[in-house]
Amino acid sequence: MHALITGSAGFIGHALSRRLLAQGHRVTGFDAMSDYYDVELKRARHRDLAQYSGFTAVEARLETPGAVRDVMEAAKPDIVFHLAAQAGVRYSLVNPQAYVDANLVGVANILEAVRAHPVRHLMLASTSSAYGGNISLPFRETDRAVTPLTLYAASKIAGEAMAHSYAHLFSVPTTAFRFFTVYGPWGRPDMALFLFTRKILSGEPIEVFGEGAAERDFTYIDDLVDAIVRLSDHPPPLPSEGGPVSDADTLSNVAPYRLVNIGGGRPVRLDAMIGALEAALGREALRILKPLPPGDVIRTHASTALLDALIGKVPETPLEVGIPAFVEWYRSYYPDA
Repeated sequence: MHALITGSAGFIGHALSRRLLAQGHRVTGFDAMSDYYDVELKRARHRDLAQYSGFTAVEARLETPGAVRDVMEAAKPDIVFHLAAQAGVRYSLVNPQAYVDANLVGVANILEAVRAHPVRHLMLASTSSAYGGNISLPFRETDRAVTPLTLYAASKIAGEAMAHSYAHLFSVPTTAFRFFTVYGPWGRPDMALFLFTRKILSGEPIEVFGEGAAERDFTYIDDLVDAIVRLSDHPPPLPSEGGPVSDADTLSNVAPYRLVNIGGGRPVRLDAMIGALEAALGREALRILKPLPPGDVIRTHASTALLDALIGKVPETPLEVGIPAFVEWYRSYYPDA
């Protein structure tokens, strides 16, 4: 298989690229190396991938006219994993234009490139933030996503809708998947686990939003990648060629399109996550309890019924295993921490 992976220098894109390369596949990695967080960490991820002869790196921006299409024409991939995006819930309050550029214009350019150069499966990353103000738990893919709480969430919902329209108009087999709080080695510096680790090791207090009572459906990176790879072998069929796999299926009745949650379905309180981190670090955190900031929700909880029906496996690594693995990586990457 030859895969085009956008966001290959990102946390998830790097992990997925590494998995596919280790399995002997070829990967063309597309990344802008944006400065939303430490660019050197992103370059280190690409250097890690460069150990594989099947890896080709392209540094370009999604929103640049023709950039994705030119890469598609040259690489001729069998499958596209679109993971690149402007991430972050709170940053969307500071720099909304970045979300319009990467998450709206960027998705449009991906769809046009796939239209010009068809692939057997387009896989599009979305987010659990799409559920927004939904109060029904667990979050089911069949729930209406009409109450986004941030521009980030709204931009990802828009990307899902745009992808569905292209799947309908041009018969592009498309799976959009919603992630739930992904963590693990090579993680993102703007996310809680990374921030907490740095501050605890340096003796700084950590800000605990939701006063520790907020719950998140933490998903270990290796479990997430395993689910993505397994799902890649299940492109949605055309309406005339197949039907739903279960009552939980979101298969469109007018397009080869499906929406799938990827999460473990086991929410954990933030204060319990901090306790597991303290145990792994061998240090206690100085905590400053704060209310939830605008755009955050008190609880995320994935329904895994559809994921299980499609691949027979859901993320299962517990925090007690995943957090020590992250700490081990962190201490090796930052030996002076």
